[in-house]
Amino acid sequence: MNDVSTRYTTETIPAGASDEVVTEAKYRLVDLPAGAGRAALITLDNGHDHTKPNTFGLAGLRSLSAALDQAEAAAAAGEIVAVAVTGKPFIFAVGADLTGVPFVTERAQALAVAQAGHAAFSAVMDLPVPTFAFVNWAAMGGGVELSLACDYRTISSGVPAIALPECFLGLVPGWGGCYLLPRLIGPANAVTVIIDNALSQNRMLKGPQAVQLGIGDAMFEPADFLAESIRWAASVISGATTVQRTDHTVDEAAWEAAMKAATTIANAKTAGTAPAPYRAIALMAAARTSDRATAFAAEDDALADLIMGDELRAGLYSFNLIQKRAKRPAGAPDKALARPVTKVGIVGAGLMASQLALLFAEKLGVPVVMTDLDQARIDKGVGYVHGDIAGRVAKGRLSQDRANFLTGLVTGSTSKEGFADAEFVIEAVFEELAVKQQVFAEVEAVVSPTCVLATNTSSLSITAMASGLQHPERVVGFHFFNPVAVMPLLEIIPGERTDDATLATAFAVGKGLRKTTIRVKDAPSFITNRLLGRFMGEFSRIIDEGTPLAVADQAVAGLAPMPPFVLVGLVGPAIALHNSQTLVRAFGDRFYASPTLERMVAAGKPGFFTLVDGKPVADPEVLAMAVVPEHPIVLTVPQARARILSALADEVGRMLQDQVAQAPQDIDLAMITGAGFSFWNGGLVPLLDREGVSEQVVGHRFLPAGVASVPA
Repeated sequence: MNDVSTRYTTETIPAGASDEVVTEAKYRLVDLPAGAGRAALITLDNGHDHTKPNTFGLAGLRSLSAALDQAEAAAAAGEIVAVAVTGKPFIFAVGADLTGVPFVTERAQALAVAQAGHAAFSAVMDLPVPTFAFVNWAAMGGGVELSLACDYRTISSGVPAIALPECFLGLVPGWGGCYLLPRLIGPANAVTVIIDNALSQNRMLKGPQAVQLGIGDAMFEPADFLAESIRWAASVISGATTVQRTDHTVDEAAWEAAMKAATTIANAKTAGTAPAPYRAIALMAAARTSDRATAFAAEDDALADLIMGDELRAGLYSFNLIQKRAKRPAGAPDKALARPVTKVGIVGAGLMASQLALLFAEKLGVPVVMTDLDQARIDKGVGYVHGDIAGRVAKGRLSQDRANFLTGLVTGSTSKEGFADAEFVIEAVFEELAVKQQVFAEVEAVVSPTCVLATNTSSLSITAMASGLQHPERVVGFHFFNPVAVMPLLEIIPGERTDDATLATAFAVGKGLRKTTIRVKDAPSFITNRLLGRFMGEFSRIIDEGTPLAVADQAVAGLAPMPPFVLVGLVGPAIALHNSQTLVRAFGDRFYASPTLERMVAAGKPGFFTLVDGKPVADPEVLAMAVVPEHPIVLTVPQARARILSALADEVGRMLQDQVAQAPQDIDLAMITGAGFSFWNGGLVPLLDREGVSEQVVGHRFLPAGVASVPA
């Protein structure tokens, strides 16, 4: 019998874990069709709607254990021929309840958490009848591992997210995932799910992708998913359906190649600064020859070590920022002050403006009118929006009726008269103050006195932009990040005279657009671009002084999602140069505008790299433009890393002192959602605290001890 309910008590599991929203395992019997017999159906349900997904804390594991004990007894008595597990509507299960982790202060407690999951899931594997997982909707972490513990899996075609995100947080899939997944779908595919997807900003699989990889044995449509899954299970029980399995353990060479590839990915993404992916790779490597008991014990040890590490605490800090702080923006006015927005105007019809038009139409469902200098530009901008919508229809991602609705919302005109009844107008024109001031003066002449005038500036002063208007109180910064549809962050910047109604409306619109909104003081380049400017500037200065690019890249690996010069190619050298020049003018020589970057922009170069056979290679013409120092200063990797982190700590300290951000947490939220800084670092601030850089540079930690780190 399964003994998870008695082996792991409140003496071994930290008290904070008892605060979980308990997921109950509801047990019932169902008759299988075609006379195949009866099955026990266990439904995971925490009693809330889908916004509170099923998780496994201690009480949830006990409930699952009790249901499995009941199923085991029924199977022994010959009352059932199968056991199936499914989830409540819209959720299968999203893994372990990690709310108790901050209360874990001893390794024995961490080990008990690991063993509790293995005990429950092993009980599934040891049932004397076939077991099925009916993955009806989202499944992550321990939810996926529960499905792997079953003999067979069906997956709904509508499942939006299947993932093992543990390495993204600073953990490993430690309830069977590192052992079971490579043996089921092969080591290369397992590396994709456990290492590559997790370290690629927690990339998710949709239901059909998971089935294609071999995680699912059958796929059914959402409308009748449970009924069809039960029917399919009956066909397996009766022998009408046979599922073929491949023994992936026999191909030692393939296994070794997959682990080598996994290590290459981990090195590229983290440069060895995060232990979790390397522990996961070691566990997967051993899975080929290990027996279950040995493999699960190794997973227990890995989990225990990582739970006691700072990377997981930082990862959970990041997770809480995204899940909690982002939903209650610090410094936002009373939302009751927000005015309704039933029509949106966009000044400009370039790529950014077109992306904004599509976003506003799709998320707010209101008419959007674009303006520009001539009809050709209007046609191109509106055409971009309509073309994107048509492309989604062609791919089956959008119904024709929905497409017709969205297409009808977005129109264009060379006249701003169409803004007369808009409650929200945003400009997306050239990043020059005088141009934006002129645009707002022209718009103000047309719109109502309460219409919000928003600017998508990435660095310019909101106060200066509003200075010549009759109603400067309705101007607000609304800074998106590119690509608009993908990047979650929206920096909202009040000017000196912006009123609360305007600011509340801006936050309400941001929420309607489903963006992570952060209030930022009106200061040059705001939060994200200012820190990126200091980061890129110090990196470029080190290169220009004589340190090889490869050394500098290695020094910052694991901090940002890509090497700095690759990022320059993504955002565009001209934009990067403009940001750095703006910051140099504002703050002096602690920022740096690289002469090499200036020459690149003058030459019209799109980036530092060019593609050769699909791989990025340094452009020889750009290399010829590079600064050649008369007396090179060549830093080592540790020296370069120390300089860059010290520069960032200095800038964070200045920004907090000047109240550019409401708190250190908002700096991390901005860097995670706007710049893709690593979850396992906690964004930026916890890393600076953990490595002692904060105290060295500003004389104190930015966060209280124990926040985003193991309590002392």
